[in-house]
Amino acid sequence: MPKILILEDSPDNMRLFRTRLTMKGHEVVGLAGGDGLLETLERDRPELLLMDIQLPRKDGFTLLAEIRASDHRGLAVLALTAHAMSGDRERALAAGFDGYITKPIDIRAFPAQVGRALAGERPAR
Repeated sequence: MPKILILEDSPDNMRLFRTRLTMKGHEVVGLAGGDGLLETLERDRPELLLMDIQLPRKDGFTLLAEIRASDHRGLAVLALTAHAMSGDRERALAAGFDGYITKPIDIRAFPAQVGRALAGERPAR
């Protein structure tokens, strides 16, 4: 099964995301903040990154720009965010995220959302 990296600073959310995805057979690597992200990508070679937008020190938009400027530019990256106001999804997609999942997640739909991203499905921009 595909390896997924989750970048999430909330231990409770991390536990929930990890549990839902490992139940579906995915290998999950967790990172609590953006420090060491590029090194983790190099070491673990995930097929998908689920990234919180609101992170301490560097936000998800800044980290995404670093990824897109690196050797990992082609990695599929989904935004995981509590930002669910009008225009937030469009802003994330325009910034280069490959998808957008709002928190709190729908625990039943979450594995399928991730599965579609792994299959290469991208939302209309």
